[in-house]
Amino acid sequence: MRPPLPPFDLAGATAKVRAAEDAWNSRDPARVVLAYTPDSRWRNRDLFIDGRAAITAFLTGKWQREQDYRLVKQLWAHAGNRIAVRFAYEWHDEGGQWFRSYGNENWEFAADGLMARRIASINDLVIAERDRLLRWTGPARPADHPGLEELGL
Repeated sequence: MRPPLPPFDLAGATAKVRAAEDAWNSRDPARVVLAYTPDSRWRNRDLFIDGRAAITAFLTGKWQREQDYRLVKQLWAHAGNRIAVRFAYEWHDEGGQWFRSYGNENWEFAADGLMARRIASINDLVIAERDRLLRWTGPARPADHPGLEELGL
């Protein structure tokens, strides 16, 4: 069981989004994967990923490539057992080039509150280090750090 459970109200959907943001900002695949059903199905950009083992492998590689990853998610819509999210994250490659990645996710949850399906569309923008907006220390975005709307993203 992974509360809040569907059907989601505004408070539950908002809490689910923030919990996902915090988990992804930990960059710990073993932590993140626990939010998904054992047979969870993903589409991430052009990749199709099935099950926790494949998700763990994907996330491990992602955070090796996408260094100093910082993510902000925002609830876009919710109904029943589905949540739509928009997000932005910043990272740099091994050569030091910074990127801001923008995207949308559609999430579908099982009755136990685990995510059964995740569909993500993501675009990358090359940015200069001085243009970064997602700056904080520690594994989670502080409560007083601006969200997407406040940052104009």
